[in-house]
Amino acid sequence: MSKRELVVVALGLVLASAALYAAHYALFHDAHHIFIYMVGDIAFLPFEVLFVTLILDRLLSERERLERRRKLNMVIGTFFSAMGYELLRLMGALVADRREVFAQVAVDPAWGDKELREAAALVRGAEVKVVPDPEALGRLRDHLVAQREFGLRLLENPTLLEHEEFTDMLWAVSHLAEELQARGRLEELPESDLAHLASDVRRAWGRVLVQWLSYMVHLQHDYPYLYSFAARTNPLREGARPEAL
Repeated sequence: MSKRELVVVALGLVLASAALYAAHYALFHDAHHIFIYMVGDIAFLPFEVLFVTLILDRLLSERERLERRRKLNMVIGTFFSAMGYELLRLMGALVADRREVFAQVAVDPAWGDKELREAAALVRGAEVKVVPDPEALGRLRDHLVAQREFGLRLLENPTLLEHEEFTDMLWAVSHLAEELQARGRLEELPESDLAHLASDVRRAWGRVLVQWLSYMVHLQHDYPYLYSFAARTNPLREGARPEAL
């Protein structure tokens, strides 16, 4: 509704109220009765405003926020199912101290909210070393190129506009895909260029890992059966297998 339309509606309501009061006076000639109820209605108005704006509006806003978060997590889940888990595995193969790093994110079904949040905090503050092995970079490039259209479609999703961290992660992954796709034979790249690619992998790895752990917190809270499967098939946990133990 435009500002002009709002003014017209407000003026119409005021005139309708005045007309009804005038009709009441014309029929009963009792101004005292009119003012008694008018003052009573005005006295109730602050409570009505309190209920509508501070209570009802907040309840509706919270419901809308939860619905937006549910839709957003559905999109994030689609990302990890389609390309994220394989992306974690392929980028993880480039991490130098894999055993130590993977131990911090060895999510299994026994983990609770506390362990997941502690792992996310460790990942946010960590600076991992990436070894730009040309063969492993080639496998990563093949995966990113195959899924590039899917990643670009995600960036066009309006639901993600409110999730800045996830959007930043998608941009980091998209940039890494562009950098890798622009190269020819990775085995022939100079050390300086391999170091540049290692920096891009490090940036994307950290962002994907943080988003994955945040998504696991969501599953653990709202969908325990999905969390159990995701934890059992954790691509960063040694000996992970889908069978329930």
